[in-house]
Amino acid sequence: MLVKDKTIVVVGVGPGLGREVAVAALRDGANVVVAARRKEDLEEQAKSLDPSGKRILAVPTDVTNDAQCNALMDAAAKKFGRVDSVVLVAALDRAFGGLENTNPADWAACLAINVQGAAQICLAASKHMRKTGGGSLVLIGSQSMWYPPMAPQIAYASSKGGLLSAMYHMVHELGPYKIRVNMVVPTWMWGPPVEGFVQGEAKRQGVSEAEIIKSITKNMPLGEIPKDDDVANACIFFCSDYSRMVTGETMLVNAGEFLR
Repeated sequence: MLVKDKTIVVVGVGPGLGREVAVAALRDGANVVVAARRKEDLEEQAKSLDPSGKRILAVPTDVTNDAQCNALMDAAAKKFGRVDSVVLVAALDRAFGGLENTNPADWAACLAINVQGAAQICLAASKHMRKTGGGSLVLIGSQSMWYPPMAPQIAYASSKGGLLSAMYHMVHELGPYKIRVNMVVPTWMWGPPVEGFVQGEAKRQGVSEAEIIKSITKNMPLGEIPKDDDVANACIFFCSDYSRMVTGETMLVNAGEFLR
């Protein structure tokens, strides 16, 4: 098992990618701490992931609150003894619009959550990792950092670009403590949000769901929308010792849609 007995903190656990990262971490032997803002939803996720409660801990956390970020990592270390890896899925990704029609509140929220909040989580985790000889920070990027998507998301894309820049700085700052920082960059992910989009678009356009999927995968050589768990498995690789000499890297999980 790739991450047996490691403690992995997954920030942003809901019905999509965050949950699949937690599933993969448990499958591969880790103790898992799940975090998200909504307490009741988070506790339900934790119960469904590990009904025994022995290998999981739920800690409600707002990444924009520095004290809560620190409390999350303290709770993880208290229950499981250490913090080995963090997978940061939490993000504001529903801010749409271009330069002319993105409001200041959306700009501020994307930067506060996706950049500053991420940095606060990484700082809180790194304090524990320094004491135990290192660890792994796994960030989630977006292809929109490099290539504008069909629906403009300038604020979201800019924040993910900012997160990428922050990653490069953290690589150098944290590397001497054996703390690795990498980024997984997905495309469309076949999970509840995309399934809902496909269903809605098929109904709106009066075509089959297969037609909508075909339009999404037209530039993917592998011809299939990656699933949430495909992206989750890439995250687990970065959490594992198989990537112990890998830092500052971006791993595209996109079926070949966009090449760098």
